[in-house]
Amino acid sequence: MFEISSSSIEEYKSKSFVTPECGGVVTFEGRVRNHNEGQTVESLEYEAYSGLALKEGEKILEQVREKFDILDAFCVHRVGHLQIGDLAVWIIATSKHRREAFRACEFIIDEVKKTVPIWKKEHYADKSIDSKWVFCTEEHHH
Repeated sequence: MFEISSSSIEEYKSKSFVTPECGGVVTFEGRVRNHNEGQTVESLEYEAYSGLALKEGEKILEQVREKFDILDAFCVHRVGHLQIGDLAVWIIATSKHRREAFRACEFIIDEVKKTVPIWKKEHYADKSIDSKWVFCTEEHHH
């Protein structure tokens, strides 16, 4: 399941995604950091086109289930104004063996950044620099 949340996503971490057949459980936490491209960042805002974001997110999770031998996968992404250290995205992938869970988790975050319509606005400590929307994709070299 893929979700967009306007409130804290810490609560998702307490849900039980682990079953007795899980040998590998891999989670990814994407948190708001205090810098980007040489600038000190004070906070971030995330916006999403929810209908399309949910469809694209579900497509990614379908792809990951076809591509890797996993038992389950889940991803939630925050929207709204987040502070330094806040949890912005959380992913869990479970499998019988660790390798597939690692690969699935990495695939999910890479694809979310590339294809899900979620935009990020950075607010800088240096007030002479206007807050700006940043392109949320990167080249991936694995």
